[in-house]
Amino acid sequence: MQDLIKNFKNKLHSDGVVGMFSKTCDPALIEIMGYAGMDYVIIDLEHGPNAVQSVQNLIRGAQVAGVMPIVRVKESCASVMGEVLDIGAGGIQVPQITTREEAEAVMKRTKFSPVGERGVCRFVRAAQYSAKDRFEYFKDANQTVTVLQIEGQEGIAHIDEILSVAGIDVIFIGPYDLSQSLGVAGQIDHPLVEQKMLEIVNKCTEKGITVGTFVDTVENAKKWRALGVKYLSYSVDMGVFYEATASIVKQLNAK
Repeated sequence: MQDLIKNFKNKLHSDGVVGMFSKTCDPALIEIMGYAGMDYVIIDLEHGPNAVQSVQNLIRGAQVAGVMPIVRVKESCASVMGEVLDIGAGGIQVPQITTREEAEAVMKRTKFSPVGERGVCRFVRAAQYSAKDRFEYFKDANQTVTVLQIEGQEGIAHIDEILSVAGIDVIFIGPYDLSQSLGVAGQIDHPLVEQKMLEIVNKCTEKGITVGTFVDTVENAKKWRALGVKYLSYSVDMGVFYEATASIVKQLNAK
């Protein structure tokens, strides 16, 4: 996993990375994303059917195919984030961050001392069930990726304070929740939404913090990449499968 994390971070800070949200319960689909060339997959516990207990094999599938496993949790819960990291997640993505205090809490709960206060157990999968040297494990575990989502006006209002927290790898802009917060639900291309997104991108760029966002068209992916977004999350596996299937049916039924 350490080589996977290192390679991911190197690409994240150079050319940028492309991944996909996943709601599947089948490790085979995660593997396919890796073989297809995705850099990472976001295994979604916030808006998907998976529970923490079912994520372990999805992480294994990601490692088999060399795709970085990021797990999006429902909230900044110390026990859940610790459990996800214990079973081998390469990173944590946390939704609805609105204040500096919330950002600091995530860092404390996902890092070992001296950076944070994550609960310690070396008899877990991430530590090779104690086969890995304990001190090497604690050091390596602090290299896992931390992604914080800014999705509403409160987060934007406190963005400068949030960006002052040390150790954040990616600030992720959630355009759909942001559009709802701004009163134009679902209109992710609305000028007001794009204006607020650009404000975040510019502030992060000034601080040297990588920015991510969700896109569901190739055109938007290219647009935001050109504007400096390096952690691009393209659509959701279920949506991609639907679109591919619908396209095939449409072509077969064409007269």
